[in-house]
Amino acid sequence: MIAADMGDSVVALVERLRARDVRALGRAVSLVEAGASEAASLLAACFPFTGRALRIGITGAAGAGKSTLVDRLARLYREAGKTVGVVAVDPSSPFTGGAILGDRIRFQGFTGDAGFYARSMATRGALGGLARATADVAAVIEASGKDVILIETVGVGQDEVDIVRLADVTVVVLVPGMGDDVQSLKAGILEIADVFAINKCDRDGADALEAELKASMGLGHSVRDAGWVVPVVRTTASTGSGVAELAEAISGFWGWLGLEGRLEVRRAEQWRERILEMVRGELLRALRRSSLGEGELAELALRVAGGVENPYLVVPRLLAGIRGNFKLNDRG
Repeated sequence: MIAADMGDSVVALVERLRARDVRALGRAVSLVEAGASEAASLLAACFPFTGRALRIGITGAAGAGKSTLVDRLARLYREAGKTVGVVAVDPSSPFTGGAILGDRIRFQGFTGDAGFYARSMATRGALGGLARATADVAAVIEASGKDVILIETVGVGQDEVDIVRLADVTVVVLVPGMGDDVQSLKAGILEIADVFAINKCDRDGADALEAELKASMGLGHSVRDAGWVVPVVRTTASTGSGVAELAEAISGFWGWLGLEGRLEVRRAEQWRERILEMVRGELLRALRRSSLGEGELAELALRVAGGVENPYLVVPRLLAGIRGNFKLNDRG
């Protein structure tokens, strides 16, 4: 049920995307990604239709073959009759701020497939391998009725861990011979894996990498969920080899999550982090609206750099101003 007070245009747009209107879905995704004034109402209207899809995060270093692996998995799920949405987070262009790679480069084989939708997003300076609006875009795509959401991160290496706040199943993709020594990655992306994929396993070094991964897990690393032994699956995405086995491993973890309330616990942890992030974002927007535009911020930064202002006194003063505005708004 869509709330009647959300505005006729938002209600109509959500009804159209729920009816599998691809243009409406594209429009809704664009509004959310751009942070348009309608975005909050649109996301609120979409939220009741989320929570049912399987969200799979595909992460790992650049050059690991994540895009090809996502393409193969999407084909596999479509052949099984599942509808699929893809959010591919790309590096930002230094000139336009847009995604360097795009939808027309990826997934060309899905042209005309109403059961498939893909969106490329630019990071626009966001750290952790995800664009800031990735979670919201994924929610809109899920609300359109997709069964599986594949989220491919940008490929930034050890810091690429934000995917765990969004995905039900996180697949960490490694490649033999790239110098990604397991020991050097223990404090990074290895701990977030629910499934490991050794891609391009036709290369030399696949056996050694698999043995090293298993040895690392035997020492207690890479296991976020007690009782789950992280599988290591060999794939060669360029030929499709091992992709069915990877999907089977993902399905195995998804089934394991469904037992004893594990999925609910994981999603509650994710929402805890996301709610805090949403609050931080709203506070920043309120600060910009009240007293800190770009010009004021630049001037304040100069004053702090010159020793005229003390940042540890300025920030509490700014926050006090926000609280004052909130109190005035509550009375009004």
